[in-house]
Amino acid sequence: MTTYRNNLPQLENTLLLTDSGLETTLIFHDGLDLPAFAAYPLMETPEGRETLARYYRRHISIAADHGTGFLLEAPTWRASRDWGAQLGHSPEDLARINRAAIGFLSDLRGASASVRPMVISGNIGPRGDGYRPDTAMTASEAEAYHAEQIGWFAQTDVDLVTAVTLSTVAEGVGVIRAAKKAGLPVVVAYTVETDGRLPDGTQLGRAFEETDARTDCAAAYFMVNCAHPDHFREALEAGNGWLKRIGGIRANASRLSHAELDEAEELDAGNPDELGRDYARLRRLLPNLAVLGGCCGTDHRHVEAMADCCVGAHAA
Repeated sequence: MTTYRNNLPQLENTLLLTDSGLETTLIFHDGLDLPAFAAYPLMETPEGRETLARYYRRHISIAADHGTGFLLEAPTWRASRDWGAQLGHSPEDLARINRAAIGFLSDLRGASASVRPMVISGNIGPRGDGYRPDTAMTASEAEAYHAEQIGWFAQTDVDLVTAVTLSTVAEGVGVIRAAKKAGLPVVVAYTVETDGRLPDGTQLGRAFEETDARTDCAAAYFMVNCAHPDHFREALEAGNGWLKRIGGIRANASRLSHAELDEAEELDAGNPDELGRDYARLRRLLPNLAVLGGCCGTDHRHVEAMADCCVGAHAA
């Protein structure tokens, strides 16, 4: 069993590509219906697993072509208790599916020997709506809620857990404390609005600093996800020491706000080449940026553009 739990390669500035907007790809490109925006039910059928495998293999091939590592992110963003209940899944069902998802990724890693390092992440989503701080939790409540899914991941050969699209510091702190108790490296990704602030109004840099202060810097690193680089570049340009704590970016293809994306009936895929150039600029701003992938509206074309624009600079 290969594990990177004790030596995450991205912490040594090893460039890892990752995937793109899984759910928007499945809905708008593959024509699938995803109630509650949940991809994890695909794990329950052979056809669903093949759809997921095809998606991951397309992205892994980009890493192979560019000589980078890859971070396999589990399709488990909605596979926690509250969201699972909406879809008729019991905690026992969710425990089985979360564990199976990591096993599924482990098999993909074994079949993709040409790409190394390949790191497996257990993906965690917010308890509520990622675009709105609509589930007001204390850090202790968030820790108790997310500890369940993190505990399921801890029973597998997962390398780390990554919580994405979080909109409050309290939830990020809770995730980090739960992962630390489970003995797993943890990454937290906050999302921002078009003004570069978290949905609850917290400044991006302040969110990272406060999270670190309340967790003794226990997160392996931080990320920004589910926003276009135009939405947070100004915050980064005004940043200071906290910029070193950003290890990954998963940006949206679209410049639309979260509210506009919620109402959109068609996919806004933006411009892949332009987004790739945006990532090259982000790498110049962020000295420890090592994980590059996409979020809503992006697909393999955007990740390929990121690799085209960044791998040469990384090698230099």
